[in-house]
Amino acid sequence: MAHGVIGSVNALIGGLFLLTSFAMVATRQVRGCLQQFVYQSILLAASALLIGGSSASWHLVAVGLITLITKPIVIPWLLRRTVPERIFTRREVALTINATASLLVALGLAVLSYFIARVLLAAAGAEFAAVNLPIGISGLLLGGYTLTVRREAVPQLIAILTMENSAFFAGIAIAPGLSIIAELAVAFDALVLAFVVGLLTRLIHERTGHTEVARLTELREEGER
Repeated sequence: MAHGVIGSVNALIGGLFLLTSFAMVATRQVRGCLQQFVYQSILLAASALLIGGSSASWHLVAVGLITLITKPIVIPWLLRRTVPERIFTRREVALTINATASLLVALGLAVLSYFIARVLLAAAGAEFAAVNLPIGISGLLLGGYTLTVRREAVPQLIAILTMENSAFFAGIAIAPGLSIIAELAVAFDALVLAFVVGLLTRLIHERTGHTEVARLTELREEGER
């Protein structure tokens, strides 16, 4: 009975996790992308804590706590400190595909991910894999799609972090005994990535007045001008 309740709660968490991936595809503000990443990271930590408690894996519980501190709190704080505030407040309109078409593509990718997951589930054989694996694959595909259609540096960074969240969301169900050292390494890499991209974004914005990756060819040596 208890496992049935835990499974239902985890399925609810997974559904909300997938909704945040769709929301990131549709939103047109940098602030909105960051908010969805925060929500997604909290849901990821909740799933890790739930599965860790259910399987008596203290490694996974510790990983969930690390995730709860680094991703919804530390990474947004780093970005707020390094990226100019006006980047978060202005409308992010640099899209290669409009929001409606992007949602249709995202829906197709989500359906595709469930077909991919059906092939992998037989090999996974874990209790929570039926929920976490297809949703994790969906998040990976949606994060990759978001990365390709966004032109701004910060949303692209958030898309990369979303892909890492999704891979982890699938991984905690397949390998609940995940080493805490591995997650510490990933968390450290994510913090360094956020810090470096935040600083580069500030410098690029101060130099050119924009952060569109496609226009970075404007950055040249002074002697070449």
